[in-house]
Amino acid sequence: MTQPAVRIDRLRVIRGGRAVLPELSCDVPPGAVVGLLGPSGSGKTTLIRAIVGVQRIAAGTVEVLGRPAGSRPLRARVGYMTQAPSVYGDLTVRENLRFFARVLGAGREAVGRAIGDVSLGDRADQVVGSLSGGEQARVSLAAALLGEPALLVLDEPTVGLDPVLRRDLWSLFHALAARGRTLLVSSHVMDEADRCDSLLLLREGRLLAQATPAELRARTGTTQLDDAFLALIDEAGG
Repeated sequence: MTQPAVRIDRLRVIRGGRAVLPELSCDVPPGAVVGLLGPSGSGKTTLIRAIVGVQRIAAGTVEVLGRPAGSRPLRARVGYMTQAPSVYGDLTVRENLRFFARVLGAGREAVGRAIGDVSLGDRADQVVGSLSGGEQARVSLAAALLGEPALLVLDEPTVGLDPVLRRDLWSLFHALAARGRTLLVSSHVMDEADRCDSLLLLREGRLLAQATPAELRARTGTTQLDDAFLALIDEAGG
C-alpha cells in the first residue's frame, strides 16, 4: 500500500453546538505506529470515531483504506478498541473472544493467537467481570485483533496498565506494524510519544503538527517531547 491508510480532508465535527473539530486535515501513513496525542478534550476520541465511521460529520471527508469511513467492506478490515472495555462481563475471556470471532468470521486459531498476544493465557477461562480494569482493557484489545485488521485504531489502550505491560503492548504494536498493519494509538501521555513512528498532535480540535519525534525535536529545538508540545502551543499563539 502506497496511499495513506487514512486520509482526512477538512473534517468538521459539531457536537453539542460546538465545533469539536473545526477543520482538520491529515494523513495516517501505512504500516506504521502513529500516535494521536493531546490533552483530554483535544478531540482525539471524536477523530477516532470519525475514522471508524461512527461519528456524524458536518463537512469534509474521511477515507480509510481507500474507501469512505464506515463503508461495509471496511468492517472486517478495521479493528477498534474503545476507551471503556467493550466486552461482556458475565462471559469468560475465551467465551468473549469466541463470540466476536464468530461475528467476524475468524477461526478458533484467531482466539488463541489474540489471547497470547495480550498475555492473558492464565486468565482465559476467568469471567471478565472479575478481572482488573487493565485486564479488561486487554480483553478488548484481543477482540480488536481477532480479524487480523489492516488498520487497528486504539483509544487510550495503555491507560491504567502497569509499566511492564505497557512496554509489552508497545512491543506488540510495533510487531504488528512490522507485519504490514497500520496502528493509530491515542494517548494523553507525552512520554508515550517516543514509542511512535510518527505523531499527530492535537489541541482544541486543531492539528498542531504531524511529524516524527525527531522532526518535532528539530523543529522546536527541544530534547523532551512534552517541551516540544508546549513550544508548538506557544508557536500557535497559546
